[in-house]
Amino acid sequence: MRIVHVVPLVGDDGAHDGPVGVATAQLGELAGRGHEVGLVALWRGRGAPPRTVDGVPLHARRARAFVPGRGLPGLFHLGLLPLLWRLAGRADVLHLHAGRNLVSLAALAAAAVRRRPFLVQTHGAVRPGRAVLARSFDRCFVPLLRRAAAVLVLTDAEEAELREVLGPGGPRLVRMPNGVRAPARGAAAERQPTEVLFLARLQARKRPEAFVRMAALVHAKRPEVTFPVHGADEGRLAEVRLTVADEGLGGVVAYGGALDHDAAVRRLARATVYVLPGIDEPFPMSVLESLTVGTPVVCTDRCGIAAALRRHDAAAVTDGSPEQLAGAVLELLDDAALRARRAAAGRVAVAAEFSLAAVADRLEEWYGFLGGRG
Repeated sequence: MRIVHVVPLVGDDGAHDGPVGVATAQLGELAGRGHEVGLVALWRGRGAPPRTVDGVPLHARRARAFVPGRGLPGLFHLGLLPLLWRLAGRADVLHLHAGRNLVSLAALAAAAVRRRPFLVQTHGAVRPGRAVLARSFDRCFVPLLRRAAAVLVLTDAEEAELREVLGPGGPRLVRMPNGVRAPARGAAAERQPTEVLFLARLQARKRPEAFVRMAALVHAKRPEVTFPVHGADEGRLAEVRLTVADEGLGGVVAYGGALDHDAAVRRLARATVYVLPGIDEPFPMSVLESLTVGTPVVCTDRCGIAAALRRHDAAAVTDGSPEQLAGAVLELLDDAALRARRAAAGRVAVAAEFSLAAVADRLEEWYGFLGGRG
């Protein structure tokens, strides 16, 4: 089959690697099964768009601020329209990783006008909108979204929110996890003995300041431990730096900038412990990728996969306070056997509940059904 996925943005700063990582993992697995695959997106980064991303053919145009001051929702390039038109016409099925942005709107319109069957995956990004701008955008966006054969959802909360957005009689909502690919052999060969990592976008929901306050508590007992911070700045870097200064952690907590997906996975594999203090995280791929490379995880009970992690004893699930985060980190730093047990349990959890092969099996079933209708 010819399968085309669309994501809003690919970049070399890792800022939107969640949907990109999901799409390329799915497409890579499907390509290995003999399907012809491609990814369409805007590109933001140094130089021309690459030919591939994570080994998947990329068809991209450079991102431009089509609507200034709106961030990702306002990015576009008029050259994306003929690209979407041509690739949608060739595809047997389209899979749109969609949100309230111009790229998603254009992709939905191309699928509808070309009469191509399509699935939608919103990654928790389409919530009931109260703002005037969101309601105005939804007048075009929601009717197109309702034409999907199905919308893939991750959690109960996402399903409830989408039912409110789509209204009665909308498309079928199908529960499907994000599959994660297995790491390359030897990924953990350079693991550091005393390194606690934050790797996520620096935005309010990820709570990077809580990571810094946790670091201060751990540093008081284990001064040899370092706390690198990586991720694209989405408004919280200045506050992180102020917190580092207030806690006297200069040289202990160091910001290393954003990383692309492959570099991020390698960085996860080096860490002793990975900490994600985020809340309202529907399906944090960084947590799953950390588990696949054998790095123990500390997260919060407001992470969408917390129940599964607890069920397998695959991570330390806390209330998100700096005190509980620090306690969990210290326990892992002090107990090599516990780190080994958590690493093993994490791999079991990924294989049992978040296997990319199982996700690809289900996608093939849907694609085959939709391809027969197209």
